[in-house]
Amino acid sequence: MNLPENFVSQMQHILGAEYPDFVESLQKEAPTTIRLNSKKTLPNAALFGENLVPVKWNTDGFYLPQRPSFTLDPSFHAGAYYVQEASSMFVAEAIKQTVDLTKPLKVMDLCAAPGGKTTLLASLLNNKSLLVANEVIKSRVGALKENLEKWGYPNYVVSNHDPEEMIDLEGFFDVVLTDAPCSGEGLFRKDPKASKEWSENSVQLCSARQKRILQAAAMLVAPNGFLCYSTCTYNEKENEQNANWLTQTADFERVKLNIPAEWGIVEKEFGYQFFPHKVAGEGFYLAIFRKIRGDKQEARGKIKFNRVSQKKVELLKKWLKEPADFEFFEKPEGPIVAIPVNLTNEYATIFRVLQKRSSGLEIGQFKGDDFIPSHDLALSTAIATDLPAIELSKEDALKFLKRENIVVENAANGWLLARYKGLNLGFMKVIGDRINNYLPKEWRIRMDISE
Repeated sequence: MNLPENFVSQMQHILGAEYPDFVESLQKEAPTTIRLNSKKTLPNAALFGENLVPVKWNTDGFYLPQRPSFTLDPSFHAGAYYVQEASSMFVAEAIKQTVDLTKPLKVMDLCAAPGGKTTLLASLLNNKSLLVANEVIKSRVGALKENLEKWGYPNYVVSNHDPEEMIDLEGFFDVVLTDAPCSGEGLFRKDPKASKEWSENSVQLCSARQKRILQAAAMLVAPNGFLCYSTCTYNEKENEQNANWLTQTADFERVKLNIPAEWGIVEKEFGYQFFPHKVAGEGFYLAIFRKIRGDKQEARGKIKFNRVSQKKVELLKKWLKEPADFEFFEKPEGPIVAIPVNLTNEYATIFRVLQKRSSGLEIGQFKGDDFIPSHDLALSTAIATDLPAIELSKEDALKFLKRENIVVENAANGWLLARYKGLNLGFMKVIGDRINNYLPKEWRIRMDISE
């Protein structure tokens, strides 16, 4: 790997005698890691075999001996796990050590796409908490929403706003994660193209942009709330200097974490640095701060969608595991939205402030008295467990995910869940001898499934 000359000088300054070990690590293949979805439980052996090596700082994370074709694994499409770089899973440990996760929390992932850290946060939170996943780049919002739908937790909103547009949410969130866009130095091993695009000028531009994002993020945090800042880079301008700048310009204090020495994570003055020659992972930096003063905003607002009639609510009850946990609203264009009862005020505030966003768990829509369930519902952990379903072989599961025809013997007319190893893949509808596949067209597998 040809590294930029100025980057070499920078890393020699940071690492000193360890620099040769760092360079050697970049010649090795990057490890492949997954993080299991605890609410879509499958034994490790059912996914990738016995004796997987765990990630030290995340109990749901595991290293794979080799990288399989995830596209050809129906469990991946069902949301049983997320393919996430190991170092970035450290976000969960930082949150666990600082935040009381037994309380109802309002959490913002400010730079969320494609959703690795967002799904990680979702797994940490209890069902009385609200998670807002924001992505400023519109073209990346689709992937974020798809990954959250696969993960299946019902208490999230996806938004598409610049952080500076959120001024009316000042002091609203208990936790704000800011995984800021950066120069990508920690990804050189996984993406050699990134090293060719690196320059000192890009580092300066990234640092300035990160300050702007951090300033907006700081505003969103409630008093005694937490701001978690991370990058996938090594240099001090984007990491330590920005962390120090935050404590100098806003009412935040650094939070120290308890990190076992055997994890190989390097503690800096303001945060924690991952180097690939010290950990089984890529380059990553994280610092976490507590807001020591400011004003807290209480949730105020009213959901302006029409409430679903009681007659229709009765028809909806069979589709959800705990229907009493939700209130149901009908959007003007037809979809039914299920919003957790205990979070209606919080959702209303988000709806009032953020115009470009999703509206909660869209479970389907009515055509007359007939209910057409959504793919979002099929993958949701809120779905009823006793709906008609059929267990598919891997071959048929892949055919379903490719939207090809499959044969279902002796199935009654009506809605039928396609399952693989007990995991929902989506809905089919049996009409006589015909089976209609309701997998969204944009989700279908496009590669050859015979590989």
